[in-house]
Amino acid sequence: MHLSAQTPVVISGGASGLGEAVARRMRKADCPVALLDLDTERGTRVAAETGALFIRTDVTDPDSITAALDQAAAKNGPARLSVACAGIAPGAKTVGREGAHDAALFAKTIAINLTGVFNLTSQAAAAMVALEPLDTGERGVIINTASIAAFEGQIGQLAYAASKGGVAAMTLPMARDLARDGVRVMCIAPGLFKTPMMEGLPQDVQDSLGGSVPCPSRLGDPGEFAMLVQHIARNPMLNGEVIRLDGALRLPPR
Repeated sequence: MHLSAQTPVVISGGASGLGEAVARRMRKADCPVALLDLDTERGTRVAAETGALFIRTDVTDPDSITAALDQAAAKNGPARLSVACAGIAPGAKTVGREGAHDAALFAKTIAINLTGVFNLTSQAAAAMVALEPLDTGERGVIINTASIAAFEGQIGQLAYAASKGGVAAMTLPMARDLARDGVRVMCIAPGLFKTPMMEGLPQDVQDSLGGSVPCPSRLGDPGEFAMLVQHIARNPMLNGEVIRLDGALRLPPR
């Protein structure tokens, strides 16, 4: 799909980290961008710096998603590219010092990381299939964010790994569902990236984590994630696949 000033984009989690990097790259490509995020302060700032539209959105609430997509479409036109980056990464073992894994924390993680992706992508897809096809026959592209923890969840990542595993598993059936409508569905499973969550760790810990990546032996740059998003949108043969973006890293147990 050719990305141009006529290619509206919606990005959940667009106020920071990987989502912010995607927003900045898409704006440089002159795409109209809507940032869907709960963080009003950061979202407003990123929108002001990039010329994007910020819409405060709770991805766990289908009505909030509906309102956000309607607002984005009214300003930018119906989205042809949907990128789901919103997520949390709590740490808790199956059995910890206080007993069994907190059920509420598990449910919250699933609600944001998995159901939140479903809420955005299902509604974005419904809007895309109603659009006229482009010259290529495509109507839109959906890109969701999993994690390599979906495949090698570490100690204390039970809820996170389960949620990201679900995102990865949705990719192929969703791509098959939407194939006849000309909507492609892809998933990126990033490894260790220099996001605000990572930057909150001590520098020596960041250096150690970066050094565990085989090649390049460093933390990923969010701009590299955004670069892959842009390529997926432009490459019509990429569909129904989960791409690991991890420098050949395979996570150890801890």
